[in-house]
Amino acid sequence: MGTRPYISARRNTQCIINSVYLFDGRCASTQDFYIHMTVPIQNIIFQVLPTAAKSLLYPRVVKLHFKNMANNDSPPMYTDTPLAVIPTPKFETGNEDPFTIEASHMALSHNAFIRGFNSIYQQASRLQEPTDKSDFVGYCQAWIECVKTHHHYEETDLFPNINKAAGTTGLMADAVQEHELFYGGMDRMKAYLDETGAEFSAAELISIMDSFKKPLHSHLKAEPPAIVDLARYNTEQNPIDIMAIAAAAGRKQVGFSFFLNTVPVFFLNMETATFEGGMWHGVFPPLKGFARTLVNNVVPMWHSGRWRFASCTPDGEYKQLAV
Repeated sequence: MGTRPYISARRNTQCIINSVYLFDGRCASTQDFYIHMTVPIQNIIFQVLPTAAKSLLYPRVVKLHFKNMANNDSPPMYTDTPLAVIPTPKFETGNEDPFTIEASHMALSHNAFIRGFNSIYQQASRLQEPTDKSDFVGYCQAWIECVKTHHHYEETDLFPNINKAAGTTGLMADAVQEHELFYGGMDRMKAYLDETGAEFSAAELISIMDSFKKPLHSHLKAEPPAIVDLARYNTEQNPIDIMAIAAAAGRKQVGFSFFLNTVPVFFLNMETATFEGGMWHGVFPPLKGFARTLVNNVVPMWHSGRWRFASCTPDGEYKQLAV
């Protein structure tokens, strides 16, 4: 009779976990699923379940949990380092013309890239478990793909259509030249991870990132003001609907594979709860209702192990890092 509450706790918790970890094919057992949960969820389970039930459910992980507690080895909160996030033109000027708004959207997108970079940089040297390293490589590759795809669509669609609307050429030529200054480093990063996989050296990975972080950050800061400056080419004879041009170009980059395998690294590095006083929270990205739930909560179930390394929650708040 004395074991009945523990058996009940075990059964109830097992059912909850089974219903969730089936979404993630990598988890072969409840123990595997437990390891892939975020630390706050792990702590909740350990606070709620009796010790006997914990031991029945997670005989291997219980020891690891209490070892980490004893060593005070809880992962740190994400911070905006080594790259600082950038302000939006709207926040700086108070202007709300289409060029300022589109440039602000670009700045917010660039900040997601910056947080992705920082989250990789901060966690690379803390990884210990082979499964963590494998998931982390997938996260890194998704970040590279996201950043490169964004700049590719600028060069092939956004910038040419801006030139076409303005009736001139080369308006964003400086931005294209800036792209070339960090493409090589990102290509080296991708090639290194392709070659080494989970056997990568954190020191080598960070060294590669150091080689292109300055030109990347300089570009991400410089491009939004360049979009604002395009307003002087907007005339009655040559009107430039900058927001429509940007929206059309953005839609072209999101195919099905990109949506499942890459998009979460963008949305889960988008902090809007406190950034610039929360003025963008619920405003950008412009998703509401089911669409927002789909992108922020449902899609990340695919490759869920990767996205735990992101800097933000689905609600746009900074969070504790995965490692």
